[in-house]
Formats: sequence, structure tokens, C-alpha cells
Amino acid sequence: MTKEAAKQRIEKLKKVINYHRYLYHVLDKEEISPAALDSLKKELFDLEQEFPDLITTDSPTQRVGGEIKKKFKKVKHSAPMISINDAFSKEEMEAWEERNRKLLFGEDISEINYYCELKLDGLAMELVYKKRILMTGSTRGDGLEGEEVTQNVKTIESIPLILREEEEIFKDLKEQGLEETARRLKEGNLDSLTARGEAFITKNYFQKANKFQEKSSLTLYANPRNLAAGSIRQLDPKITASRKLDFFAYDLLSGLGGITHEEKHKILKVLGFKVNPFSRFCRNLDEVFAFFNEIKSQREKLPYEIDGIVVNFNSTRIFEKLGVVGKAPRGIVAWKFPLKEATTIVKDIKIQVGRTGALTPIAILAPVEVGGVTVSRATLHNEDEIKRLGLKKGDTVIIGRAGDVIPEVIRAIPDLRTGQEEKFVMPRDCPICGEKVTRPKGEVVSRCLNPYCPAKERRYFYHFVSRPAFNIIGLGPKIVDQLLDQGLVQDPADLFDLKEGDLIPLERFAEKSAENLTSSIRESKDISLDRFIFSLGIRNVGEETARDLAREFGKIEKLQDTSLAGLEEIENIGPVAAQSIYNWFREKRNVIFLKKLKKSGIEIQEKESKGKEGKLKGKIFVLTGVLRSLSREKAEEKIRELGGKIAGSVSRKTSFLIVGEEPGTKLKEAEKFGVILLSENDFLKMLK
Repeated sequence: MTKEAAKQRIEKLKKVINYHRYLYHVLDKEEISPAALDSLKKELFDLEQEFPDLITTDSPTQRVGGEIKKKFKKVKHSAPMISINDAFSKEEMEAWEERNRKLLFGEDISEINYYCELKLDGLAMELVYKKRILMTGSTRGDGLEGEEVTQNVKTIESIPLILREEEEIFKDLKEQGLEETARRLKEGNLDSLTARGEAFITKNYFQKANKFQEKSSLTLYANPRNLAAGSIRQLDPKITASRKLDFFAYDLLSGLGGITHEEKHKILKVLGFKVNPFSRFCRNLDEVFAFFNEIKSQREKLPYEIDGIVVNFNSTRIFEKLGVVGKAPRGIVAWKFPLKEATTIVKDIKIQVGRTGALTPIAILAPVEVGGVTVSRATLHNEDEIKRLGLKKGDTVIIGRAGDVIPEVIRAIPDLRTGQEEKFVMPRDCPICGEKVTRPKGEVVSRCLNPYCPAKERRYFYHFVSRPAFNIIGLGPKIVDQLLDQGLVQDPADLFDLKEGDLIPLERFAEKSAENLTSSIRESKDISLDRFIFSLGIRNVGEETARDLAREFGKIEKLQDTSLAGLEEIENIGPVAAQSIYNWFREKRNVIFLKKLKKSGIEIQEKESKGKEGKLKGKIFVLTGVLRSLSREKAEEKIRELGGKIAGSVSRKTSFLIVGEEPGTKLKEAEKFGVILLSENDFLKMLK
């Protein structure tokens, strides 16, 4: 990027970030997620590092917090409440340590260790005590001055209104081995001190608060952090008291000393403050990495929201020696969990033709890391979705990814446009075969109706050999493409006539690999009826519908001969799906294809299973997130074995939502409909 282009991008980023920071910190509103805002700030920070002479004093990277609300009195902090720089990977953490080690050249290596804490998603607070009594409570504000909210702070039960008796403090300090602190205590250093920490609201109370909002037809709170911030800033302390806020202390400014950050935590606890029990001393960066992974695995089980860990140089002396760069101390960094949302640029929009002829717009992205993986594509679903987003080629967008879900564009940021963006127009002709594209009335999807469109044939091939269908191991899209390009197969039935000698001449094939693939093809000939029905690629027939049809008919011939009226009578088969099934079995090319499959030696396990009983019969399950003890496929299989059903989305009919790690938007939908939530352990107990 040229310096002039960087300058223009920086100016636009600053404007957008300042706007969202104002919403977030001053108005307690949120139009984009904190993760997306973090991504924009990181882009700005990286650009300023590349072009340091473009850094200005008004840049969001050079300031903390937002403006002060006029309804509260201003309070000047005893020392600035400065910000913390972010890291998002092990490599960035290693680079942070290396930079600091160079500055600490000549220091005793044994003093370089760390103290790690959870990074709570709450509201930073400062508490000032005089003669052990709480005098002032304030928000961070702009870092230099905050909002005085003492009466509201007093409603938080975990914050002491008066510190413990001096004799008790002295005794416990001695027992903790904090001799120097105990000595300073006797010299009157308890007369004035400042504690800092995080006010937050638990997930449980947040859910209860939103249920109340919903029943009262009021706007739902965006997240626990917003609710905590709004609660602290209430003019009426009674409202704050009703919100059940909590507080963890994490820093101490006093004359009591504390030669390490770990000691400060111990002193805070002795004084009477609640400190987070997960905080941990780490001897080196490897132990920090282990702590990060441990906390990440427990994240969803915690009663409060966190978005990473905070890593401090433990030695107070070394921390102070490292100093401050910009507005952030060098000796502390926030290592955040992989972003579930991030910002990037749409370089192009291309069309993908699916096995049913559906034309799907795909955003080609500047590569960006989301949820721990680098992505360069995101689905745009259909033409209406692009219009809803107001998306153009070249736009900066927010993309999201939950668990293993394919990334999607959440929103565009038009304020970052340069004027070079291009409007997207859905093609009228199929980009693969050139035939006319149609969009049936009442549908959102445009389709190529050419039954011989190469793209449809190719996509159908991928579907036929996939895991839920024939599950031919070792036969992926690249090999399918080779077979089609070399003319070795015309349709999936030809696969079962392939010999090892046909494959050996192909690129990347040797005698052993050819033998393995032909063996895998032979083994796949024995297939259950539901998987066979699914493999046919009938429009509107997914895995669950295929299972319903298999249970109902038991044999493929019975399904093939059933009338349209007969199909419509089947439970869970609507008129649209019934019409698709009926039409498929009456198309001449499909009838020929079925005969060809049977001739190639396909053995369909035609076992009648209609009316199968089980303790989960009649129950509908939806899964979200990642399960640790078993795969999603195995979980679904166990549910079906016990008579239950699987749905892909949450509705009022859903019986249970199984919640794994890093759940997606299905969790909010389930809470909205009052669906029973099952943890992985709850689900395993149910199976037993």
C-alpha cells in the first residue's frame, strides 16, 4: 500500500472507530460487536506501525475511553487508567516478549516471569479509600477523568464499604509472608489507597434480565458488558442495586508496596477485596501458553464473559522500567481469544453453481483470521441478501464465524468507501453453461435450469460421494474433477466400473493409491436406504427427510411408485418436498440412472424401520458448537438410534439444544423460544 493510500485509509478508520467507540463507551449502545471493533483498531494500529509519521494525537490508538456523561460529576484519577495493547496469537506474544527482553538487556533473567489474569468483559472501575472507608467510586472515562458513581458502587456487595480491621490485615499479611507490606501498614500507609478492578454481570443474570425485557416488550440488552455499563451509570442507585453487579479487583495503588503483581493480588484479598481465583503465576511464556489454552477450554463454563487473558510482567520494578509507549504500558498485553468476527475487504463477488442449479454469490475476501483460522471466502446466500447488506465489490465488511460454520458477511461499512467500489449485478446467464437463469416466483434463489449444466453435474458428483451419502473414502473433489476431465466417468454410476488400471495413469496416482480407491468404491456399494435416497440429490430432500422416507417405505421401489398424494400424507413431508420427490422419480434420465446403479451392483439395505420406538421418540434435537467427547455425526447417530430427530435450526418445535464449545447464534434463538439447553455432560447422561 502506498503512503497516500494508507493516509486515506487511516483517516477513514479513525472516523469509523471514533463513532463506534462513542456508541459503546458513552451511550452504552452497540452497532457492531466488540470483536469487529477490535479488528478495525488492529488494522489502524498495524498501518500506523508501518507508517509511524502518520500517527496523530487524535488517533483512537492514542487515547482511552470516551467522553464523560454530563449527568455525573467528573473525578480526576490519581494516576491515568491507561489502555492495554492486544495480541491474537502465540507469534504475537513471542514478539511482545522479544521486544521487551531487548529493552531489559542486562537484567537478571530469573526476574522475567509473568502473572496472568482473565480479561473480563465488564467495566473498569477505580475505588478510592480514606482511613479504610470507601470515599469515591468512578468509571475509567477518558483515562484521566472518570464519572463519579460512588452511590452506585456501594450497591455492589462484593466491594467493601470499609476495609478489614488493621490488626486483621497485619496478621494475615504476616501469615502470607508479606513482611515488607506489614511493616508499611504500621507506618500509616493504609490511610489512603486506590483499588482498581472490573464490574461485571453474570451470564445467568443477563439471561434473566433479557427474559424480563422480552416479557415487557422492551429492547433486549446486547451483551452483559452493555448491561453492566448501563447499570453503573444509573441516576437512581436502587436500579443499580437491582442489577446484581459483581466486582473483581486486579490492581492496587498505595504505599503498601508489593514488589510483584502477584503480591498485589494477595494484598487486595487481605484488605477485603474479591480477586479472581483463576489468576496464575507463570514462570515463562510456555506456561502462559498452557494457561491460555486451559482458560479457553473452560470459557463457556465460566459464569461470566471473558474475551482472553491479561499477561503482566510480574515484577513491579521491571514493569515500571519498561515504561509506556503511546498510551499503553509495554509490560502488559491482552491476549485475546480468536476473533469470531473480523473486518476485511471484499475483493470480488463470484458465482457458484450448485448441484440443484442454484446460483450462490461468494465474496472473495482479503485473507483474514476469524475464530482461529484464516478465511478468504464467505457466502452471500442470494441476491436479496446482497441488497439487504447494501454490499458492493471493494467494500470493507464485518465477517463472522461461529464454531465450524462457514463464514458469512454480517454487514458492510459504507463509511470506509473510497468511491472505487462496484455494484454487483446477478448474471442473467449461467456462468458455466451459458443457458438462461431464472428466479421462480416466490423464491430468493436464481437457478440454471439446464439439466446437463457441467457445474450441476460436477457438484452432484461431489454430493454423491460425500460422507452422508456413499461415503467413498479417498474420493474428494480434486479426484472427481480428474475423472470427469479425463472422460473416465460420465455419471456417478460409472464409478463402480472403474479398475485400478484406469486410475494409475492419472496424476498423483500410484499402484497402491489406485488399489485403495477402487477398494473403497467397492466397499461403498453396500449402503443403507436413507443414505441412498440422500445420495440421489433430490431437491428439498436433506438427511432427515431421507431418513423419514426410508422409515416410511422400507424399499426404494415403494418410494418410486408412490403417488404425489401419498407423499403429501407423510409426516414432515410438505407439498414442496413431495412435488420434488414425485418429479425426480418420473424424469426419464433419473429412471435410467437408477437402473444403471442397480446394474453396477449397488446393494441397498432395505430394512423396514417405520415406527421405531426409543426413549427419545418424538423429541427434536438441535446442536450448536463443538462437542469434545464425540463427533457431531456420532451424536446425531445416537439420537436417531433412540428414536429422536435432528433439526438444522431452532424453532418452537425444538425439544432440546445441545450446547458445545463456542456455540453460534442458535443459542440465542433457543433462549428466545424457551428451548431446554443441554450441556455435553447433560446429553451424555440422557443417552445413558
